[in-house]
Amino acid sequence: MRIALIAPPFIPVPPKVYGGTELFIGHLAEGLKARGVDVVVYSNGDSTIDVENRWLYAKAQWPIRGEIFDNLTDFNHTFWAVRDAMDSSDLVHVNNVPGVLCSRFCPLPMVSTIHHPHMPELSQLYGYHPELYYVTISEFQRKCESMARSRTIHHGINMADYAISEVPRSYLAFLGRIAPMKGTHLAIQIAKQSGIPLKIAGEVQPVFKEYFEHEIAPHLDGKFIEFIGEVDLEGKNALLGGALALLFPIQWNEPFGLVMIEAMACGTPVLALPGGSVPEVVREGVSGYVGNSVEELIGRARNLKFDPEKVRGYVEENFSVEAMAGKYLELYKEVLNGKKNSEREIQPRAVA
Repeated sequence: MRIALIAPPFIPVPPKVYGGTELFIGHLAEGLKARGVDVVVYSNGDSTIDVENRWLYAKAQWPIRGEIFDNLTDFNHTFWAVRDAMDSSDLVHVNNVPGVLCSRFCPLPMVSTIHHPHMPELSQLYGYHPELYYVTISEFQRKCESMARSRTIHHGINMADYAISEVPRSYLAFLGRIAPMKGTHLAIQIAKQSGIPLKIAGEVQPVFKEYFEHEIAPHLDGKFIEFIGEVDLEGKNALLGGALALLFPIQWNEPFGLVMIEAMACGTPVLALPGGSVPEVVREGVSGYVGNSVEELIGRARNLKFDPEKVRGYVEENFSVEAMAGKYLELYKEVLNGKKNSEREIQPRAVA
């Protein structure tokens, strides 16, 4: 079985710092490889994933400017990748909207993972492509959609990439995009009112520069409220490993929230507001708390009592890359076996 995993062209796989979709694709590719699946990833020339990588654009480009030329880059890369995969793969797995549009001319079976929050316009577009097999990354997300062929597969991470630190835990952490919907300003409020220092890590995208300058920067003192910028995997481990808890006070319906399971893998509980997938990811009292208000999270922060080993064990049991890859492999086999019994002209090779 040969699977083509098509990523957007802008961020390396795996990402050096920011890139949730690219992190997922990297984990899935390695998980499938460990199960004996032949995998080819289509991304960009800066990717370092340990499987075959093909690219049209040699360099990563992030952040994107959001202009028409960037959209055309995405279309150009994706259409090229699907066409190339048609000559050597059994199944094409796309991870962006241009990939869905390719199903009209691709004779191979296609799977599409939906990484974005519910958008009525995109849901309507998916209705024009019922031949795809859609994967949502949370049950909350799936219930917002109406595609006939869909199932939920939660993200998983490579547990070997994360560890419980022996350093004393002395602060709260925020890790993610510095944006209003992520609630960075609320994390600052929780830290100040709970009396616990806060370390903030993440990317300030150009579109949210004004938010950072007006709502975040005035509170930064380098001591009690500290901004450390973007962090790589090593930096994530250091940040999360020394934290009492990860603050996740989101103001939108999060499709999944990879950072939550990254924190838990470091033995760090999550204090979150209940948007989107959060109640599926955080197990109350085991791996964190889901509060109904900022005030409730402030109270929880003052009285944290968690066993890091049990927090990590929860992730191992529910969100490992092995479990995720196994569920995707099961889906691929179902799709390919269904394809064999269909009336379409091109048949896949034997399923491993």
